[in-house]
Amino acid sequence: MRDASFREFVLDQLADLTPLACRAMFGGHGLYWGDRFFGIIFRGRLYFRTDETTRAAFVERGMSPFRPRPRQTLHPYYEVPVEVIEDPEALVEWARRAARRDPARSRRSRSTRRRGTSAPK
Repeated sequence: MRDASFREFVLDQLADLTPLACRAMFGGHGLYWGDRFFGIIFRGRLYFRTDETTRAAFVERGMSPFRPRPRQTLHPYYEVPVEVIEDPEALVEWARRAARRDPARSRRSRSTRRRGTSAPK
């Protein structure tokens, strides 16, 4: 499947996730649910952001982390299984989980923004 047609397919499958935005970035496309960046479409593959509670579902299905270049791996993002992509209800649910924010991180980011400093790394 060509990249543009795959992107359109993914966006159609995520039609119930509104507001959804897809923006070109770094040779691929970033997916946003409102202001929450949660996914990447890159070279005909879909990757969702994971955390310690969601990563196991990807690993159990044998999915790999996002590797934009041979020597670079972005471990928070894992490839979404084909069977999930093909099921719109499942894909929307996985996308919602990927877009969920870590409450502790959100509080820390908001409090430091108010003071005019950046969040600790």
